[in-house]
Amino acid sequence: MSTDALHTSQLTSLPLLARGKVRDNYAVGNDRILMVASDRISAFDVIMDDPIPGKGELLTQMALWWFEQLKDIVPNHLTGDAPESVVAADEVAQVKGRSMLVQRLKPVPIEAVVRGYLAGSGWKEYQDGQAAVCGVPLPAGLNNASPLPQPIYTPAAKAEVGEHDENITYERTVEMVGDKLAAQIRDTAIALYTRAAEIALKKGIIIADTKFEFGLNPAGELVLMDEVLTPDSSRYWPADQYREGVNPPSFDKQYLRDWLEQVTVDGAPWAKAPPPPRLPDDVVANTAAKYREAMQRLLG
Repeated sequence: MSTDALHTSQLTSLPLLARGKVRDNYAVGNDRILMVASDRISAFDVIMDDPIPGKGELLTQMALWWFEQLKDIVPNHLTGDAPESVVAADEVAQVKGRSMLVQRLKPVPIEAVVRGYLAGSGWKEYQDGQAAVCGVPLPAGLNNASPLPQPIYTPAAKAEVGEHDENITYERTVEMVGDKLAAQIRDTAIALYTRAAEIALKKGIIIADTKFEFGLNPAGELVLMDEVLTPDSSRYWPADQYREGVNPPSFDKQYLRDWLEQVTVDGAPWAKAPPPPRLPDDVVANTAAKYREAMQRLLG
């Protein structure tokens, strides 16, 4: 894993399509996209100025591994072509090990969130006395980090960069994309989560929840896209430290969020808005270590 951090890629051989919180997307002709995973990290929808060395490579390798584990459930966007083959020779170092060359799809504007445990915003909503999450009824008496009787699908409407995704009901997804596609996305997302949770648990990891993104190819077929089951899109807990009722330590950016919650800027708590505070070396190192441990447990 490289120790040289890449905050922002600068490719001139391809047209830039968009920069997200982590990925820089470039057009490769009309039918492919080069997705470059930078070492940027965001928290509370704010991109930090300080990158996390090795993070982009790690996310890419984990996503590629998961795509392989899940390819029989739904097609994915990988083309199988080498990312290095579509950039200039002097740009190979920016893409090697951290990029995917993928099909250009029509994105479905739904974050397909699946929860197997009650945590995060789901726990907060449940505590409000509704005994439900995103309109999905749940039994009374559950605690923080409780396993759910079965995985539930709690979709969100995708937001622009810098905005918060909005939790929505399944009925709203039907209004957005129609009965058939909404049901296909729900059922596929639950099948993906169920398979992944079983695989991860054998390796000592609980996947409490995750989100999937889908697109449609020119034939109108559903295709799994973007990243999949990385610590950026999933809540990973170490199974040997899990206890119902408390927040387990997690292999993701929760460490960074916790630090940001207590940091002060000019004597006041950070307002969770740009500009972000600078990250001390130990926070960068400890955040990187969380990501590395997740990959080492999964991939060995």
